[in-house]
Amino acid sequence: MPLELKATINLPKTAFSMKANLPQNEPKMLERWEQMKLYERIREARQGAPRYILHDGPPYTSGPIHLGTTMNKCLKDFVVKSKTMAGFDAPYVPGWDCHGLPIEIKVDKELGGKKLQMRPNDVRAECRKYAQKYLDLQRVQFKRMGVFGRFDRPYVTMLPQYESVVLSTFYSFYENGFVYKGLRAVYWCMHDETALAEAEVEYENHTSTTVFVKYALLDDPARIDPALRRKKLSTIIWTTTPWTLPASMAVAFHPDEDYVALESGGEAYIVASKLAKDAAAKCGLADVRELAHFPGRKLERLNFQHPFLGRKILGVLADYVTMDTGTGVVHTAPSHGAEDFVTGVKYGLDATSNVDEKGILRNGLPEYTGKRVWDANQPIVELLKSRGALLHTEKTEHSYPHCWRCHNPVIFRATEQWFISMETPMPGGAGKRDTLRTRTLEEIRKVKWDPAWGEERLANMIQTRPDWCISRQRVWGVPISVFLCEGCGKPLNDPAINRKVVELFAKAGADVWFTSEPDSLVPGGTKCPHCGGVRFEKETDIFDVWLESGASYLALIADEPSYPWPSDLYLEGGDQYRGWFQSSLLCAMGTHQTPPYKTVVTPGWTLDEKGQALSKSRGNDVDPVDIAGRLGGEIVRLWVASVDFREDVVGSEALMQRVGENYKKIRNTFRYILGNLEGFDPQKDAVAYRDLEVLDQYLLRKTAELTAEVVRWYDEFAFHRIYHAVIHFCVVDLSAFYFDVLKDRLYTSGRKSQARRAAQTAIWRIGEVLTRLLAPILSFTCEEIWQYLPRVQDRQQSVHLAAFIPSTEVAGQLFTTEEWKKLDEDWTTLRLVRDDVLKALEEARNSKLIGTGLEAQVAVTASDPMYSVLTRYAGQLRYLFIVSAVTLVQGSGNGTGGVHVEVKKADGAKCERCWNYSIHVGEDKTYPTICERCSAVLEEMGP
Repeated sequence: MPLELKATINLPKTAFSMKANLPQNEPKMLERWEQMKLYERIREARQGAPRYILHDGPPYTSGPIHLGTTMNKCLKDFVVKSKTMAGFDAPYVPGWDCHGLPIEIKVDKELGGKKLQMRPNDVRAECRKYAQKYLDLQRVQFKRMGVFGRFDRPYVTMLPQYESVVLSTFYSFYENGFVYKGLRAVYWCMHDETALAEAEVEYENHTSTTVFVKYALLDDPARIDPALRRKKLSTIIWTTTPWTLPASMAVAFHPDEDYVALESGGEAYIVASKLAKDAAAKCGLADVRELAHFPGRKLERLNFQHPFLGRKILGVLADYVTMDTGTGVVHTAPSHGAEDFVTGVKYGLDATSNVDEKGILRNGLPEYTGKRVWDANQPIVELLKSRGALLHTEKTEHSYPHCWRCHNPVIFRATEQWFISMETPMPGGAGKRDTLRTRTLEEIRKVKWDPAWGEERLANMIQTRPDWCISRQRVWGVPISVFLCEGCGKPLNDPAINRKVVELFAKAGADVWFTSEPDSLVPGGTKCPHCGGVRFEKETDIFDVWLESGASYLALIADEPSYPWPSDLYLEGGDQYRGWFQSSLLCAMGTHQTPPYKTVVTPGWTLDEKGQALSKSRGNDVDPVDIAGRLGGEIVRLWVASVDFREDVVGSEALMQRVGENYKKIRNTFRYILGNLEGFDPQKDAVAYRDLEVLDQYLLRKTAELTAEVVRWYDEFAFHRIYHAVIHFCVVDLSAFYFDVLKDRLYTSGRKSQARRAAQTAIWRIGEVLTRLLAPILSFTCEEIWQYLPRVQDRQQSVHLAAFIPSTEVAGQLFTTEEWKKLDEDWTTLRLVRDDVLKALEEARNSKLIGTGLEAQVAVTASDPMYSVLTRYAGQLRYLFIVSAVTLVQGSGNGTGGVHVEVKKADGAKCERCWNYSIHVGEDKTYPTICERCSAVLEEMGP
């Protein structure tokens, strides 16, 4: 029978498909992982290894996941999986934030008027149901993205054990004297009818009605300066909130700035000198004459007349009065400004708020009483006009605080709230100056911040923040479990009673606070330490949700006592400097006096290609669940790895498609490897490193270098560097170079020959290394590849149970550092010459001189040292260049002449088996159409 030459070629063979079918295959992989309890097996496998704890910041359970939360979870998964494969025991406990306004507002809308007839715990049950629905949805969606974790038992802020830890955290502050209840002007959301903390406020553009208003001086003007004697003198204030004028109690001047009295039309007006020209122009003051200059401090405690109420207004001094706009004089309403309130305390001003929880003005004149604050602006402007006090009005667009939950503008409103004082000395500290604020600032310096600007950002926030307002006037949250004396209203602070309530919460949850009577919780005979009263009532406010989430690591170590303090890593977005990073830090300082984290990493925002935030309302959102359903969760994961997450990142359909193309390049790299390992048994067929061909040794050393870099980049969370380096390695080093060169040896050498086994050994090692290196990112694909790689002894069932191969084990130790450097230099030279040859071959193809490279022979002219390198590898050059013959010609000069490549038609005939041209084709009468090399292979194979 005639020999079928094609049957003697070792063509690639593998069931590993070129088409990934990720949307269909990933769910099957998830099911497999569930059945084998992979996460639990990883924990067992890593038992006793050094611990690494990434503590999860809890996403909010008010809707499905989006691209930002997906990026966040994938980044954490990269960290946890890479730490696990680097040899750490790195458990991951996902968490969910379930309490708070957004959920309660959604439930309010669903319940409508029915809520007014419901008991608090019935409303709470509806909120819990709503939160649980989205917790379950997000859990499924995160797992769909290939995220590993303790998803069957996450930490959840609405569970009894967690609620008890929140309360215990509060009591740590309370019992150590940090907590007080008092009247303060705090951010107030009229829409949600609750106080807000600094962390719950964001700034958006807002158009305000700005007014310049005359306050007449009641005292003798000569007290300021003799030149003002008998003058009709007023000051001009300006404000962007006319609705606060009914609460105006003072006018504030900067003590160190220069003020001037301007005379116009028979009256004189006090304004800041720096703003006098602009103020006069806006207020229409004609023929202005300066009467006197004086510092702001001279105006302290002078009396002015309120513009429309029969009230004296006090002149006060304040450093916060700025000279950038307005008049340099601001009216002071202690009930409607944080700084105003502080000034009010200093000067004994009334801070009573006549604006109710809905933002409606009360107890004022008929013109504005009963109107919401924004609706009251215009009537107050008209009132000022009618009283002759309005000098100017205009519309001003400026940055204004909004509720970050409902996005409505907020106001300041003086109400009784619970606070944690930033100025309370630390227990066992170094004195009065060793306060919560100062100690926290010291500890911030001990944390590693990535990016480094995070340290300054948080330190500035802690340095300038007011006391922490921790109370909210809502139902859905952990109640502030404090008993108040019915007689004097002061709080009871008994550690024994506090512990009893904590234990009760741990067993029955926070709902018990709303159903238990005080008598059942406060032991008989308990007396108020302030007035001796014996009857108590329960506080009805709930905690700020930031205190709840801030206690999350405290709750986790209560559940997992073996976890270390502090955790190794917190990873959340930049908005968490004012939120979770800060509240977690303060909670930890109140309980442990040290931060809860060693390192804090901050990703940027997800934006569209125009730099706008992604949102459904804009129509530019990229739904990760949709992408997973069409392209695969692996593509979303690879997109996350492709971007430098420390910067703002772009997400779009086009980018996902582009990443998908790069995924195919990686997949095809593995398909080449697996296809050429068919029949290869590493335990029997692997060739020792010293016996590999030099090209194989070189590529394994390159793989070792890549391994060292990738492991280092995992440690630095530089996932984008891994992505780009691996793509480059697969495309440039492997596909375009090594695999291209290797085809001849793999396909045409004897199936069991040393040359082919050496090539298989090298690509097997490369495959093993790359599969493990990429497993934290391409978790589905690498698990699939793992099932196709040749079986070896003691092989783990999943790649995620394996470890990274140390770079020192990827390649042998035959070469010293200097020898490897020389080898690398040689191959750098060879690859450069190869590029020149390939370019010359392409030109020859275009001119129809040759068809394929194997139809050519090339003459390469080069001078030293390049010529010497080429000479050392002369026997390999035809395979390296993929031509049928290579001739070397030594050029003149010493490294200055470059390389010249001449292409000619190859001599001899084409071998029907390997397609190389040889002058020896036909010499073997048994196989007359093949070359001498293939003839030897067929002889070895036998009939």
